[in-house]
Amino acid sequence: MLKTLSIENIAVIEKAEIEFSNGFNVLTGETGAGKSIVVDSINAILGERTSKELVRAGSENALVTAYFEDISKEVEQKLNEFDLPCDDDGALVLSRKISAQGKSTCRINGSVCTVSMLKEVGNLLVNIHGQHDSQTLLNADYHYKFVDMYGSLDGVLDEYKQSFKQLLSVRKQLKALTMDADERDRQIELLDYQIKELSDAEIKVGEWDELKKRKNIILNSQTLLQSLNSALSAFNGSDEYSGISTLLSTAVKEIGSVSDVDSEIKSVYDKAEALNDSVEVVKDALLDKINSIEFEPEELNRIEERLDLYYTFSNKYGETEQDMLYYLDEAVKKRTAFENSEEELEKFNVQYDEIFNKTVALAQKLTDLRKSTAEKLGNEICKQLEFLDMPKIKFTTSFEKGNLSANGWDKIEFLIATNVGETAKPLAKIASGGELSRIMLAIKSIIAQKDSIDTLIFDEIDTGVSGKASRKIGLKLKELGAFTQVICVTHSAQIASVADSHFLIEKNVENDRTYTNVTALDYDGRKNELARIMGGINATESLLKSAEELLNNYGN
Repeated sequence: MLKTLSIENIAVIEKAEIEFSNGFNVLTGETGAGKSIVVDSINAILGERTSKELVRAGSENALVTAYFEDISKEVEQKLNEFDLPCDDDGALVLSRKISAQGKSTCRINGSVCTVSMLKEVGNLLVNIHGQHDSQTLLNADYHYKFVDMYGSLDGVLDEYKQSFKQLLSVRKQLKALTMDADERDRQIELLDYQIKELSDAEIKVGEWDELKKRKNIILNSQTLLQSLNSALSAFNGSDEYSGISTLLSTAVKEIGSVSDVDSEIKSVYDKAEALNDSVEVVKDALLDKINSIEFEPEELNRIEERLDLYYTFSNKYGETEQDMLYYLDEAVKKRTAFENSEEELEKFNVQYDEIFNKTVALAQKLTDLRKSTAEKLGNEICKQLEFLDMPKIKFTTSFEKGNLSANGWDKIEFLIATNVGETAKPLAKIASGGELSRIMLAIKSIIAQKDSIDTLIFDEIDTGVSGKASRKIGLKLKELGAFTQVICVTHSAQIASVADSHFLIEKNVENDRTYTNVTALDYDGRKNELARIMGGINATESLLKSAEELLNNYGN
């Protein structure tokens, strides 16, 4: 439960600390005093959306801190899931700092966390019911949730959801296999064409580069031959002049003739002879290359055609030969899959039928449980509403069968008849704002006993209700506080009089600044506040006496 709420620099609240008790707590005060700010602060600590406007004017940051005791096992599991520290004594501290720029920093037990993590934990700690919350009763899409919560049907619903998820998965695969027959034939025809085209081309890795090189040689062959022949002529010479080979051979012979005379000349001779050998090697290489530069007239055309094929394939099947071969391999696999599709289709049809039958059976089981649960819930709600000054009410639940969905196939809607002899109709057409508040309180009172959330907050649940009905609401909230913590913001003296703890929210102006204080009231303080609520400006003796009667008769 929420033990302590600390607020700093939130709107008109400079600093406040509220020590909530077990049971039924109320917050009262004049309109505009700041009651809604307390609720906004609790919303902030639970991870709801905030804005920089929440920060008190002139302050750099606002801070809200909440201390909880005896947290549930569901909260502990969520903390473990987030790898956040969990105290052995079941204590939990949430804090949220909001800057004047709108940024916020969240912590759980001192460890930094995200707003979404704070919200997930907060949803397991506190349930806030505001004036707008009754509007969920007007939306039939939410009604199944009340029935499921009352009947503790989460286990059956989860089993159904898992089966429904499997059904969608198999149906998706079936849809892919049972595509339009014409489309399937087009796919097969295209694959056959691509496989034949790629297979006939006999793609070889590295061939594209080799063709490019060969084309370059052919296109430059005339220049190559001319240069290489000129070089060879320089070595061999002609009728008109001696070539390098002849001149070098003559030189070697002349040096060799005198090499015996001088040992140093012998060394020169050896070098000249080696040079002559190298020249012969170069001549042979030139001749081999000249002889290799030969091609048929049609070779260039064949190379051009092959290169055109590779270029075309690069736009269709991939940039490289490896890509083209991979495309061919995948096309063959797809074609094989189509060949096996009939067998696959039969297998998935059998699987789909099995899962469909299972899902339908679970949906029917869920429907049967919901119908029996809804009947019990309706009877319980009627008893609660009779106590809340809505006697003779008829509360039923309408069931219609729809399509299978993530939550079953039930279309569930609460119906109500507020007067004897009337036909039950949807809440949106019958119930007033005050009636909706009491219906929601009745549902909360019933379901709270099955809920693991330890703190319920009601923000002005008395809207549209007065007199005896308000007193009944107060007694119901007090009854609810016997097994869960209840915090209520109210304008009703009848409701406030039965609280276990009463906090007054007051607004004051000091030095041209507005301040809001939160004070825990004793008996006399409560009597004065109840008199103010009932009478307005001055607490007369008669008002104080009435307030005292309320406290003595219905309070503690």
